[in-house]
Amino acid sequence: MSEVHLRFPATSANLGPGLDSLALALKLYLHIDAERSEQFIVGASGRDAKICRATENNLLIDTYTEVLASNNRAFVPLKLGVNNEIPLGMGCGSSAAVRLAAVALASHFGGLAWSRDRILAEASRREGHPDNAAACWLGGFVASALDGDLVQAISIAPPPDWRAIIVMPDRPLATPASRAVLPSTWSRPDVVANLQRVALLTAAFATGNADRMALAMGDRLHQPFRSAVCPLLPRLLPLAGMGVIVGVALSGAGPAVLLLTVSESAAVQARNLAAREVDGLGKVEFLTCELENEPVVL
Repeated sequence: MSEVHLRFPATSANLGPGLDSLALALKLYLHIDAERSEQFIVGASGRDAKICRATENNLLIDTYTEVLASNNRAFVPLKLGVNNEIPLGMGCGSSAAVRLAAVALASHFGGLAWSRDRILAEASRREGHPDNAAACWLGGFVASALDGDLVQAISIAPPPDWRAIIVMPDRPLATPASRAVLPSTWSRPDVVANLQRVALLTAAFATGNADRMALAMGDRLHQPFRSAVCPLLPRLLPLAGMGVIVGVALSGAGPAVLLLTVSESAAVQARNLAAREVDGLGKVEFLTCELENEPVVL
């Protein structure tokens, strides 16, 4: 029951064609220090610190409490130190990181002693899909699928020189609002096209070959519809395969967009290219990230 120190990376899911099945871990983190306390105390720093330190309507505290209660464990208040680097509401996996943290803390302080697979499964169930949670938990480029109550996932380590640039508007977008614009059915040609691209994208990450990345990150199932609520996407998608930008995709459900490059120097050039394309769309933030290939350590 001693103090624990946890670190959870940001993630970018879907990656174009991999709707609810593919994600990539990024070196932006949610850091949490936790120890037993007489009451819940939250100290927070970093991004959205005011939201992170609130004790009401706090996803971390609420999920932690629910996991303990649903497993007939006594409530154990905690003193939490939170340092957050992950943008909230931008499609960078912030909710998956928080839910994984909450489940891991409940397992530890509630004496559940859950396995890593059980923690991942519980967080994924609460997320509603496994992609972000699996990549956050395992690191790397992760393909995942639900198998009953379990999550089956495989992590592939991308080349260490590859970089992701996250391009973000100044306003977040709730995932339910982004999902609301999607159709209820798709045509067979569009589904087949996405299946082909998922296969090609997985092979590209597995081999470290970015030559066909622009094609592999193409999508027909969600990005054409989400462009209406994610205005950065139609501006940046044409950059895919142009020079230093090997691929472009909406980050998760948006509104942020991910640009993929193969080196630090290429990332600098890609950022400059993207900045010109989004000029006039208001305040836009750029985050250049290394890819996180290591799993969360408990």
